[in-house]
Formats: sequence, structure tokens, C-alpha cells
Amino acid sequence: MQRIQKQFSITNLSKIKNQILIWGNKHSKIAWLDSNKNTKSTTQALLAVNAISTLKTDSKNAFAQLKEYINSINDYAFGFLGYDLKNDVENLSSNNIDASEFPEMYFFQPEKLIEITTNTVLFKYPDYLEHEIEKDWNDILKAHYHPQTKNSLTIKSRVDKTTYIQQVEKALEKIHLGEVYELNYCQEFYSENATIAPLETYLKLNSISLAPFATFLKLDDLFLLSGSPERFLKRKGDYLLSEPIKGTAKRDTNPAKDKAQVESLKNNTKEIAENIMIVDLVRNDLSHIAQKGTVKVDELCKIYTFKQVHQMISSISCNIKNNIHSVDAIKACYPMGSMTGAPKIAAMNFIEELEASKRGIYSGAVGYFTPNQDFDFNVVIRSIVYNQTKKHVSFSVGSAITSKADPEKEYEECLLKAKAMREVLTN
Repeated sequence: MQRIQKQFSITNLSKIKNQILIWGNKHSKIAWLDSNKNTKSTTQALLAVNAISTLKTDSKNAFAQLKEYINSINDYAFGFLGYDLKNDVENLSSNNIDASEFPEMYFFQPEKLIEITTNTVLFKYPDYLEHEIEKDWNDILKAHYHPQTKNSLTIKSRVDKTTYIQQVEKALEKIHLGEVYELNYCQEFYSENATIAPLETYLKLNSISLAPFATFLKLDDLFLLSGSPERFLKRKGDYLLSEPIKGTAKRDTNPAKDKAQVESLKNNTKEIAENIMIVDLVRNDLSHIAQKGTVKVDELCKIYTFKQVHQMISSISCNIKNNIHSVDAIKACYPMGSMTGAPKIAAMNFIEELEASKRGIYSGAVGYFTPNQDFDFNVVIRSIVYNQTKKHVSFSVGSAITSKADPEKEYEECLLKAKAMREVLTN
């Protein structure tokens, strides 16, 4: 599809980003992706608004449907892949509680697309909407937000601490028997009969985390408010990049202690082992679709600092074989190893046994395809999921269990990861 482009200059990036998101929130379907200035790319944020067409499906033949959809629209597509698409990739099933009731896959071809760089705003509209660009830009410049009431939800946990520790001990048994080397075990926190102001809650979450893969997704009555620090997979031409995270340490307000936290994480043998296992898993996933000899580890166990936590991140890249469709490239690596464990299929089977709820959109991926089928997807972690009609709010957190795991410390790590979401929902 042809899109008309029109560009405007800006001087205050932070202010205009907020105004664009506030304006976007008036619409029933939007995808907002914000790098929070954590990118070397010129694009700082993207807003996709309204749907020309949509794809909404469960896991059955989901990737085949997505491939057909991407080929048919020949345009941008924004949306998400739920964790339970694992059942389309492998012979697996998901039978746990699913209170959020998100579809397992949802993509839409946006009517209006706005790309924000450091000093420009670029409108990409279908030619039949060219006349709306000036009006929308003027409305954006007038947009402002009226803060609503604070959230004061009561948060329950799907499993109590005793049960959590018992389940981690079961995971350790599987590891000591050699059935898996690493297993990502997650737990859900939720609130029932809950009403929140989604945009305001997202803005608060984002100000706390300023994450590089932040997302505000609104699909009618379904919302995802994400402060994700992790990239799942990016394609540009024949280049593929994955950046798994394994290893977390909390920030400290004292600079000397904060620096000591970085050094401690950098030298933590358990965290390094976790990270390297997932790097090997990603290398293996990429090897199925890569040109021979091109899979390489660009960064191994590098420490990155965010507003609330320090993270250990590795970067693995390759050049993709000719004629491999972008959807097939994603399917070959799905779900991401950082959210499953290794070996992947065994880990996913045990996850289903151990966890009390279906992951749904959590530990899936949000992102977009371009008209030439490049793509970029995050990992849905550090995220709040809200079903407005059901008045159900939830967030999940997890950690990687390896042979050296201490159940108490894993529980503490989960609470650290849950801190930002809990804060914006209860204060």
C-alpha cells in the first residue's frame, strides 16, 4: 500500500512524544513503541493508530496465518505474539488458568503511522487520508493530559511464597536429574474487580523504568503497559539480532554501593552461567536459519544499567539465509530462550506443570513488521496486562532456575522485578 509522508520539525522530544501518545490514546486501537532515548537508531518512537485490517487468532496454524497476512497487506503491521504460540511451534499444550483472556496473536495494519526521531515527526498516512495530516498535527500540539485518581489496588499472588519455594525445589530436582539445565519459572500477581487509567498508569511505569522497549498497546478493551528492557529479535535486510537478558541486580542510591552492585553482577558465576546457557540456545535457534558461519556473539554478559536495575545482556547476530520469510525466522526462534530455559521443549513442558497460570501475552513479544518485512520485537516482561471489560489487572515475573539456584534468593529476585509494577498499581 502507498503511504504519503509529511514531516514536521520539533525542538522538545519528550514533550512532543507525550502529546502524540495522549492524542493517540483517543483512538480504539493503538500501538506505541518507545526507546526512551536508549537507541543508536534515529527512530525514537512509533505510534500506530486505527486498523485498516486485523489478524486475531489462537495458536492453531498461527504462524502460517501471520505469514499469509503479512504477504497480503504489503504494509506495516503492529501487534503481539502470545507465549502460547509455542503450541503452534511444537506439540505442546496450555491448560492453566487464563484470567486476562488476551488472544494468542493479534496484528493490525495501521491506518495512521507516526515516526518520531530526535528532531522530526514523520506522518505516514494512506493517500486517501493526506488531508488529515495537518489537522492531526495541530490536534497533537494542543494535546494535554488531565491526571486522574491514583491507583490503590489490592494485589494478590497466584502462588504464596511457600508454594513458590516448593515449585523451585521441584525445578531443581528436574535439573539435578539432567532433564533440563535451566528453567524459567514465573509467577503471576493480579487484582480482581480492578479499574485503572491505562495511559496514566503506563506513563508512571515508564517514568520509573525508562526502558528501551517500552510499549503501550490498546486493542479496544485490552491493554498492555510494558517497561521491557529486552529485545527478542530484530531483522534489517539479511541481518538478524537477538539480545537476551539473564542476570539482574538492584540499583542503589549510594553511587559507591551502586558501582559495587555492578561489579558483583559482573562476577556472579551463577548469573554468568545462566546467561551463557541462553546464548548457546539462541545460537542454536539462529543456526537453523543463518547463512553458514555467520552466527556470532557480539557481546557476552555485558552489564547495562537502567533506572531500577542493572542487567546482564548478551547480543547474538547472524545473516539470514536467502528466501527465508521473516515470519519463519521468528517461528524458528520462538518462544525466546530467555523465557523458557534449555533444552527448550523439555523446559516448556515442565513450565506448564510448575506454573499456576497461563502466561498469555506475558513472555510473548510485541513489535512490528515494515512493508519490506524487516521487523523488531521486544520480550513482554516488566509489564502490566489489563482487561478493562473483565476488570482484571495482572503482572508476572520470573527468574531462571539453574543447579546453583537458591529458592529464597529467586523469590527475592522476582519481588525486585515486580517492584515498579506493584508501585504504580498500589500507590
